[in-house]
Amino acid sequence: MRSKRKDFRICIACCPGGHLVQAKQLAPVYEKYEHFYVTHKGGVADKMKKTARVRTVPDVLRYNPLSWFMGAVSSVYVASVERPDVVITTGAGAVVFYCIVAKILGAKLIFIESMARVERPTWTARMLYPFADLFLVQWPGLLRFFPRAKYLGRLF
Repeated sequence: MRSKRKDFRICIACCPGGHLVQAKQLAPVYEKYEHFYVTHKGGVADKMKKTARVRTVPDVLRYNPLSWFMGAVSSVYVASVERPDVVITTGAGAVVFYCIVAKILGAKLIFIESMARVERPTWTARMLYPFADLFLVQWPGLLRFFPRAKYLGRLF
């Protein structure tokens, strides 16, 4: 078995469900490098920890300022300890703070908008667009919202 390159660290930051499914479809790209996942706490993260390196942050509840504060503090801690070179994210809200903190600490940020978003972008896309080094959309109609975005067709 070929060893993973340790000189380059990739973080895959996404929430469980469809975001994680899409992120895992990119595994052939990131598995040859040292990598880890950031997702929110829960059963999916616990199950993933059996086969992958996983760091967790609290889920961010839309109308709960305490959850936002806890998410931000946890994100600062995880990003400071892990120090990835690149963060690849498919969203959603729980990983927004982590992506911004990792970017501030020097990581490159790659955002991939969900293929389910055909006409209007996600809240996460709107939040992370200013921070992204590479911003990908899977439908050409979304380019009107994000002038710097790249449309490569469907990625998944």
